[in-house]
Amino acid sequence: MSELTHFDKDGNAHMVDVSDKDITRRTATAQGTISVCREVMDAVIGKTLKKGDVLTVAQVAGIMGTKRTSDLIPMCHPLSLNNAAVTFEVDEDACTITAICTAVCDGKTGVEMEALTGTSVALLAVYDMCKSIDKRMVISDIHLVEKSGGKSGDFRF
Repeated sequence: MSELTHFDKDGNAHMVDVSDKDITRRTATAQGTISVCREVMDAVIGKTLKKGDVLTVAQVAGIMGTKRTSDLIPMCHPLSLNNAAVTFEVDEDACTITAICTAVCDGKTGVEMEALTGTSVALLAVYDMCKSIDKRMVISDIHLVEKSGGKSGDFRF
């Protein structure tokens, strides 16, 4: 078993020291899906919810989420993001909305957590805006799709 990086030799939690790491371009893309009922899907597509345009609000929420990741995840380094983007793939027939978040920085540590947080927050915003219609929405399959840069190299799901 490899050594746990967020604990010192005495078992105390600490942030990983990245002082000696090189600055490289880091990118990560994550995605997840929310399954909704037909009534919610029609309201999202038709932009008829009283709270506003669901996907635009969720897009902004997801981008804001990427920027707050270190406030939410213990020991996560605060990063200066170069870019954060959230897009959606809507499958009207299956009544699913997939959020895709990409985060980019030039830094000493990766942006996987930022991409995953952006995806999660975007989907939570969809849920929040649509819960007045139906609370049985299911958020699922949040995962890292790909990442590049850094010591561990490239990853593709």
